[in-house]
Amino acid sequence: MVSVHHAVAVAAIVAAVLAVLGGLWALYRRRAGGWLTHLLAAVQTLLIAQVAIGLLLLGSHHRAPQRLHYLYGTLALLAVLSPWLYAPPDPRKRLVWFVGATLVAAALGVRAYMTGTG
Repeated sequence: MVSVHHAVAVAAIVAAVLAVLGGLWALYRRRAGGWLTHLLAAVQTLLIAQVAIGLLLLGSHHRAPQRLHYLYGTLALLAVLSPWLYAPPDPRKRLVWFVGATLVAAALGVRAYMTGTG
């Protein structure tokens, strides 16, 4: 189960970086396609799955080497979900919020991965 947690972590980080790069490209071109919204949703889904797997690991008495791992993982999930509450209704500004939040989640995900591996 730990290896699944690691694999989903890598997938979430890679998807987040791709979503940020795609979002920056879409903002530059002033056109966002449906692929970007799907990629942003995939990042959110992967982070939700990552936290769920982490909770299953905690339930089976697997602990991270550093306690900060739990904080970084939780903050990454909260960061990527926060635009649903706070983003303005204007589509362009909303995209900026989602891309920015995904960038923060990617950074927190990298940090969580660093504190979660031995």
